[in-house]
This record gives sequence, structure tokens and C-alpha cells, in this order.
Amino acid sequence: MVRSLVIGSAAALFALLAGAPLIALLERLGIRKSISAEGPDTHNVKAGTATMGGLLMLGTILLFTSATNLVDHRSILLPLGVMGALGLIGAADDVLTLQGRARIDGHETLGLMLKMGALLAVGLTAGLVLYYGMEIESLNVPHFGRYELGIGYIAVAVVVIFATTSATAVTDGLDGLLGGVLAFAFASYGVVAFLQGQAFLATFCFTVVGALIGFLWYNSHPASVFMGETGAMPLGAGLATVALMTGWWLILPVVGVVLVVEALSVVFQVGTFRLLGKRFLKMAPIHHHFELLGWSEPQIVTRFWLVSAAGAIIGIALALTD
Repeated sequence: MVRSLVIGSAAALFALLAGAPLIALLERLGIRKSISAEGPDTHNVKAGTATMGGLLMLGTILLFTSATNLVDHRSILLPLGVMGALGLIGAADDVLTLQGRARIDGHETLGLMLKMGALLAVGLTAGLVLYYGMEIESLNVPHFGRYELGIGYIAVAVVVIFATTSATAVTDGLDGLLGGVLAFAFASYGVVAFLQGQAFLATFCFTVVGALIGFLWYNSHPASVFMGETGAMPLGAGLATVALMTGWWLILPVVGVVLVVEALSVVFQVGTFRLLGKRFLKMAPIHHHFELLGWSEPQIVTRFWLVSAAGAIIGIALALTD
């Protein structure tokens, strides 16, 4: 654990030092965020803020994992590869929605079907590697032990990766919100992996935590850079992959409770409007609802972080009851 924490701390320091020059480069290249008209009017002031800050985290994770955590641990190539693949998809998404750029097919991202199809393909590939390459097929249930799912684990992997990545993308809407939520989630799985004897996976988790901490220095309110889909998509998929590798993917909704609530708020808002013709939330995702209730952005972020911290602690406790 000491080694994992040291590497995570070094990753945080590196991201902190590399952040300012990267942001300056993004600004010079005109890589700036276009604010959706569907969000609160108060977000209009954020237009033009540098985006694709996920490059800072992905670069840090790749550098430190390659240097410290690949020798004799080839399985770590799976979460690294998943994050790399979705980082490319997210980067393409961000490039096509830069401030002042035209939209594609009337949609503000790559085109929903193309993006979701790519995500499903990555999830299927990860599921095949988990089942056939690593022979991982277990479900750990608190208090009740471990169960083998057989080939059905491939379908589970696709669903878990798809759902977690989608929820992560939805949550990325306020300065510092997603970065903090994911830092707690990865730290939780880092502890779980260490307790299982998977020190290499714990080191990977704390490397991600370190990269997130360095990024949050610049993403805290008022943010000087956003992570964009370049960061949100790979981080969500990486978290799901780590959860699958530990066998404790069943507690992911607890560890990532904020991600679940954010995603369900969108489903609830759309569903009730289509069925009843009425919106029960002022705006979805739910962090915008609290904004319109009068909560300040830092208040929402801090309170959601606290909920995430509680979820992380409960998740670790559940993993200890096997």
C-alpha cells in the first residue's frame, strides 16, 4: 500500500506541474468549450474555457503506469487500454464540438449512435478479455460470498462499462464535481484491490486518484479547464473495468452513488415528461436542479463529494463482509 500511495502522490505532483503549460497550449490552439443552450443561463460565462483537460489525466496515468506498474502485471493493460480507446473517442467528440465549430447531424457530439456503438464495442472487447484472457467471471455478494457466472460475465461486463461510462458523462457538469466523485470511487476500489492482494491494481487506482487530484487544482471553481469527454468517458470506463477485475462490481452503485443518482435523474425527467407531460425536476441532471433551487456551484460540488465519500466508505465495508 505504501508503494501505491507514493506513486499516486508522485502522479498528483506531476499533473499539478504539467497542468499549467498544458492549459496554455490548449488555449493557444483554440481548444475551448462551447456551452450547451440547454443548461442554466449562469453557465454562459464558462464559454471559451479550455477543454480536453482529460489529456492531462490520461497522460499522467499512462506515464506512471508504464514506468512503475507494467512489469509482470500485463493484466493492467486492460484498464489502460480501455481508457486509451475511450480517450480517443472522447477526444474526437470534443474536437467536433469546440466553440464555434459546426455540429454533426444536428447533434452536439459525434452522433449518438456512433458514440454508443463504439462504447459497446470497447465494452465487448473488455468482456472477452476478462473472460477468456484473465478467466475472470465472478460476482462477489456481500455476506453471501462468491459466485461464478460463466460466459454470462461477458454480457455483464458490457452493461457495467456502458452504464458507468454513460453515468460519468452525465455527471460532468459542474466545476470539480466529476473529478472529486471519481477520486473517491477509485480510492475505494484501490483499497478493495489491495485487500484482495492485487497490489498492482491498487497502484493503478491510486495513480488515477493522483492524476485526478492534480487536475482538480485547475478544475476547481471557477475552472480554468474542463476535462471534456476526453476525460469523462475513459475515467468512467476505467472505473467499471477496475470494478470488474476485483469481482466487486455489484457494489459499484454504492461506491458511485452520485453517478447513479445523476443518471437516474435524467431517466426520471425524460420518462415522466413523456408519460405524464410534466417535469418534476427544474432541470436534469440533478445538479442543475439544485442550481436552480439557489444552491451555489461550490455548495453542490462539496455536498456531492461528501455523499461520494460516504458511498466509498460503505462500499469498502461491504467488500469486507464477504
